[in-house]
Amino acid sequence: MRLARLRHGLSQRQLAVRVGTSQDAISRVERGRESPSFERFRELLLAMGEEPSLRTAALDCDLSDDDLRASLSLSPAERLRESASWNLVATRLEIAGAEARRAGHPATRPSGR
Repeated sequence: MRLARLRHGLSQRQLAVRVGTSQDAISRVERGRESPSFERFRELLLAMGEEPSLRTAALDCDLSDDDLRASLSLSPAERLRESASWNLVATRLEIAGAEARRAGHPATRPSGR
């Protein structure tokens, strides 16, 4: 939305006046602090002479997979927590690997040596 607003040379305040809201409300949407409904998002874009479009695409995965179904059933906050925990695990593994390489652990040596 920010890119569209800037493309049209509008300030947040000017857009807010066009749609009858506050500059702060526009700022919250642009910063991702507030997620407007599709209808509200469309209204904001229409006020700038643009219209949103939606498209769908099939997921490139097997939807019968139990783990995928479980993941899709999580709320956005739960998915974010799960993602953060996997990032923490990956970071710890990376650190452990670097320490093993520094220590010269045989498992970290390239094969053929």
